[in-house]
Amino acid sequence: MSHPLRVAVIGAGVAGLAVARELRREGLDVVVFEKSHHLGGTWHYDPRIDSDPVGSDPNREVVHTSLYRSLRTNLPRQLMGFLDYPFPDRPDGDSRTFPGHEEVLWFLNKFADEFGLRGLTRFGCEVVRVALVAGRSDSWVVESRTYDSALSREIFGAVVVCSGHFTQPRVPTIPGIEKWPGYQIHSHNYRVPEPFRDQVVVVIGFASSAIDISIEIAKVAKEVHIATRSPDVKVVKLANHDNMWQHKMVKCVSEDRMVAFEDGSSVYADVILYCTGYKHHYPFLETNGIVTIDDNRVGPLYKHVFPPALAPWLSFIGIPEKDIIFQMTELQCKWVARVLSGKVLLPTEKEMLAYVEEYYQQIEKDGFPKHMTHYLHFKEIGYCNWLAAEAGLPPIEHWREEMYLESIKPLLLGTLENYRDQWDDAHWNAIIKDASLTQMK
Repeated sequence: MSHPLRVAVIGAGVAGLAVARELRREGLDVVVFEKSHHLGGTWHYDPRIDSDPVGSDPNREVVHTSLYRSLRTNLPRQLMGFLDYPFPDRPDGDSRTFPGHEEVLWFLNKFADEFGLRGLTRFGCEVVRVALVAGRSDSWVVESRTYDSALSREIFGAVVVCSGHFTQPRVPTIPGIEKWPGYQIHSHNYRVPEPFRDQVVVVIGFASSAIDISIEIAKVAKEVHIATRSPDVKVVKLANHDNMWQHKMVKCVSEDRMVAFEDGSSVYADVILYCTGYKHHYPFLETNGIVTIDDNRVGPLYKHVFPPALAPWLSFIGIPEKDIIFQMTELQCKWVARVLSGKVLLPTEKEMLAYVEEYYQQIEKDGFPKHMTHYLHFKEIGYCNWLAAEAGLPPIEHWREEMYLESIKPLLLGTLENYRDQWDDAHWNAIIKDASLTQMK
């Protein structure tokens, strides 16, 4: 009798928990490595910040999470659960449609306990090296270290990387920044607004976190100036705010604290806060150059998951951005589990590489830079439906697609302020109820 495939899962956040459940459902032997002492990954709030607030020092003390204290979900709770395990209300919990991060962590712990995932997890155990066994593509050495510095070395048949991508800040190069005397910080290290009281703050970025943080800081700061790459931006004071302005991107800075924008305006600032995203980072992974990171493109990866030359024995969960994160992650996990169990076959290595090359050519043709390789660019639903088909599931329910598209409208239209509290719950509850009744017929 053959032994089940032994699979190492790196990380016990959303992706690690979801894939552990699916792998075990397929009868595989699963070990989850988690360097902290808790579940939840980035959803576990930590008031501490990195020893280098910008994140450029490679030897800095790193705090994994990027949560700020007031953070709420960008998507409605109906889209924050798993397909067969919805995000419930809890007694005395945060019942808002867009709940705070504490509620998401509670949900993940409930999910882990429901499916016995805590028992599969080695807490306080950091993976420091993952490498192929010489001459094999289906055998991996996993070296890990506990908090008391004890090292262990084990062999696994497959490795699933679920270590997240919200820890290594991505920071633009600004002319003159090496002599600019003000305080610099990346949003990874933003927690509360109080340190910015009475300060002039320049926020670089215009995604949802940049807007949320800017609005929060503006309640205590002297001025907040938001710089964005959007070509349509004009210098303007934001409606409903006496101390918030919008600008084009920062052009340069100087040692007298001046920050000059590409639109010709300038301010003397105390703080530059970078809301400029994150870099993929897998310092533990050794693939002899087969998998590389080039300008934030992890590749080559077939469908953002499998490196063709190492498939299916190495895979990555949760790399795509701009998506329905919980559902996309769950469907990737189901696909990976079915592939590793032998129920689903991948294309040949040559076919997968050809697909990747065609995909790269298409995104270049569409005008997207390399660092946006893993942005799904309004292809989120198609990607999820493709994964669902591979996992033997029906397409995503239409109401989920509609709700997702409605929830990202404020980001596309630049109307993010208060959109969470203006959500029409009655309308969407009726749509979900009708969909459920139709499905039962």
